[in-house]
Amino acid sequence: MFDLKKLIRTNINALQPYSSARNEYSSAEGVFLDANENPYGQWNRYPDPYQTALKAELAKQKGINPNQILVGNGSDEIIDLLFRVFCIPGTDKALGFTPSYGMYAVSAAINDVELVTIPLTDSFDLDSEAAIELLKQKPIKLTFICSPNNPSGNAFTQAKIREVVQAAQGIVVLDEAYADFSEQGSWLELLPQFPNLVITQTMSKARGLAAARVGFAFASEEIIAVLNKVKPPYNVSELNQQTVLAALRNEESFAQQLEQIKNEKRKLERELALLPLVRKVYPSNANFLLVEVTDANRLYAQLVERNIIVRNRHKEVPNCIRISIGSATENEILLNALKQIENEESTVY
Repeated sequence: MFDLKKLIRTNINALQPYSSARNEYSSAEGVFLDANENPYGQWNRYPDPYQTALKAELAKQKGINPNQILVGNGSDEIIDLLFRVFCIPGTDKALGFTPSYGMYAVSAAINDVELVTIPLTDSFDLDSEAAIELLKQKPIKLTFICSPNNPSGNAFTQAKIREVVQAAQGIVVLDEAYADFSEQGSWLELLPQFPNLVITQTMSKARGLAAARVGFAFASEEIIAVLNKVKPPYNVSELNQQTVLAALRNEESFAQQLEQIKNEKRKLERELALLPLVRKVYPSNANFLLVEVTDANRLYAQLVERNIIVRNRHKEVPNCIRISIGSATENEILLNALKQIENEESTVY
């Protein structure tokens, strides 16, 4: 039987959260003399601490209760909050898979939590058997699964994710930052089946609002309630709330951009595969391609010299670079540069 209270740190269970001025009076109407704000200006008032309008729009689009949504200052804040709520520093353990998003390890280190890691298979698949065995042997408070995965770009099968979620006695965090690009879609409709599941999404990728730093967590009302206890009172600015709300309501523009990115990915994938310096282009369900090349360090430096910046992932995946899908113009500039580098190399040798 899943018991959330037993997973939460004792001090967090006992915590009396800070009550802000906007907690005590939430109406937009009135003479506000309660929060020591400057009475002048356009942005002089504190924002809604629980992002009510934004959650209402999200709830409508996602088919979920607003009380099952946490809005964070990017997904990174949510990752950190999960460590602070569930993991006792220096005592508890978390589980991750490698290679994957680096902030899981960074947040674990900041919170003094050991992150036990299991390598993905040679095809970057989830090793659910190894995960289940480890979850049986060790008490793991948090398990992080990124699908589609960064930096490999592949989405894990629903069956393998389900096996890990069912085996876990702690919280499983399913990071869906790139789910909009994947044909598999989201796990949101399965959320009621798993009381230990937290799903994170972001406005930074498909929605094109990386500068706004807004992410979401979807979970049971009980999990969201405890995360709300710990989050800073005004963690998302009013400017960013309004920007995100406007973007969510502009579905036509979102759909058009999403299709453009998918089309450009297919084109770039085909063109890269024809280049002699490219050994392999890995299948991707995200808005990037992991590409194995003859010499990642050398190629990365050669591209930087031309002011073309990709991500060198050689340390995580030997001789691989990660290429974000740009505009048609940007992708063409990249391909021309790669062809020029090949010509220069062939001339030297």
